[in-house]
Amino acid sequence: MARKVILDMDPGIDDAVALCLALADPRLEVIAVTATGGNVSPRQATRNVQAIIERIDPPRWPRIGAAESEQLLRTDARELYGAEGLGDAEFTVAELHNRHPSVKVLSEELRQAPGEITVVCSGPLSNLSALFQREPETAAMISELIVVGGSVAVGGNITAAAEFNIYCDAEAAQRVLRAKVPTTVVTLDATQKLVLRYDLLDMLRSRETRTAKLLAAILPGLYHIYRQRYGMEGVYLHDVAGVVAAMHPELFTTKALYGEVEVTGELTHGATVFDRRPQPEGAPNMDVALELDAAAVRDCIFRGLDHGE
Repeated sequence: MARKVILDMDPGIDDAVALCLALADPRLEVIAVTATGGNVSPRQATRNVQAIIERIDPPRWPRIGAAESEQLLRTDARELYGAEGLGDAEFTVAELHNRHPSVKVLSEELRQAPGEITVVCSGPLSNLSALFQREPETAAMISELIVVGGSVAVGGNITAAAEFNIYCDAEAAQRVLRAKVPTTVVTLDATQKLVLRYDLLDMLRSRETRTAKLLAAILPGLYHIYRQRYGMEGVYLHDVAGVVAAMHPELFTTKALYGEVEVTGELTHGATVFDRRPQPEGAPNMDVALELDAAAVRDCIFRGLDHGE
């Protein structure tokens, strides 16, 4: 039986690849994709979710949740992913009226299948935070929460101390990670061990599927930026690891830790702080992915995208 998942994301090229991979894998039933601002504005994130799904046109369309237009965020990633978040590609989308807010979609789907749904969050945690504040009982309805974000020992990627997704809305992340939900946090410590090199782009360009055509249109600019800015012959696709963790948790090495999010520090705002002392003061509140099997995760990504629609 396929695992029911809701993807809460802020596309972003890496989120686009993650969504394509999730839609391609028969082990996952993507019942909803809820947009959140982060990499781009809330409105653009909603538009990008719709654009990706329209172009893939999967046999079963997931519900689409619209990001809250008044969502407050500390930064974005347009300088990395382009003004509209999907590189240099421009996509037209059908104008949808009466879009349901992401928080409403999350609530309705969790209540319809309590204890059956895995929520994969690959953007700021604003939607879940708002849901838990309005309807605290829904936290217990989540089977598992997978959060792409934070770091343990490698520092940050948006500031010296903070990872992007957590930093964007640190207060929301603090509330969500304090909730009593079985949570796996896929950190930079793990995702930075996975570099996708040009052979991924070569494979996509050689295929004629809708998935391959979409990703071949949006990925080249990201490779160019990574080469110019970081001197890398490849790219990090952090958010894809969250989807792979839902499909193949055995490919990740996790450790149960007690962790918190810093929300007041001038230099450390948004940092994830884990108690790694031999006798920590708090009981572990999450499983933290510190390592991944890079070769196996890479193979999973290639196989999945090669079999996309």
